[in-house]
Amino acid sequence: MAKEMLRQGGRSARIQEAVHRSVRDLLATTDRSEMTVPMIAEKSGVTPSTIYRRWGDLSDLLADVALARMRPIADPDDTGAMASDLEAFVVDYAEEMSSSVGRQMISDVLNSSVEASAFQCCQFTQQHLQTLRDRALARGEAAFDIDRIMDRVIAPIMYHILFRDRDVAPDYCRGLVAECLSDNG
Repeated sequence: MAKEMLRQGGRSARIQEAVHRSVRDLLATTDRSEMTVPMIAEKSGVTPSTIYRRWGDLSDLLADVALARMRPIADPDDTGAMASDLEAFVVDYAEEMSSSVGRQMISDVLNSSVEASAFQCCQFTQQHLQTLRDRALARGEAAFDIDRIMDRVIAPIMYHILFRDRDVAPDYCRGLVAECLSDNG
């Protein structure tokens, strides 16, 4: 996450977009172990000191780019019912986060020295769950507890993604959701 507050629009936004675009382009063509701040700066048309001042180091810049990619751009699918909305979201979440790109984004966020990066990643997931909860309430359905879903559904999925000890296949995800929604304890 950026160390300084960035104004919407203007020079700061243009610099951030150029640097982010350069990082994304370089990640597509260069092994990340070969990437350097001077390489990104040159491609972005800024000085390395601009990157160091704004992001601190390469790991924090990579985390910021990963967070920008994780930021919600659309609401979760509306399937017509709370349980199926939640199930569809969780299956999509597990698929995205367990992909090679998702795993690298998680790694970038966790390797950042900016503690807020991991918190922001968690907030994005909670925002989606809040949208699903609000939608259920608007339909007159019983709402679910967001913290409970985070603890009983999202956390185990993330654990298995991080430690690669089991596949987070759709059936596994659906089972977690069903168990969590049916268990009152």
